[in-house]
Amino acid sequence: MNTTEAIIKRIKEICEQSGQNICDACLKGGKSPSALYDLIKGRTKCPKVSTVKSFCQGVGNTLAQFFDAEYFDDFDND
Repeated sequence: MNTTEAIIKRIKEICEQSGQNICDACLKGGKSPSALYDLIKGRTKCPKVSTVKSFCQGVGNTLAQFFDAEYFDDFDND
């Protein structure tokens, strides 16, 4: 798994756990959901930290909580 794949996996996990969809989470965080949809669909290969942060704000998490998954400790370079 590379960095982008790990971020996508984490976004999906958090949405499932929180019962929110990506669109709602992004909008609550003040960002258009198109950036995350482009990432998930493979149109964007390098996600911005600011996009992940906006998602986190929308679901009520910090960046530290977002990246607190064991698979971020062991992934391949992009």
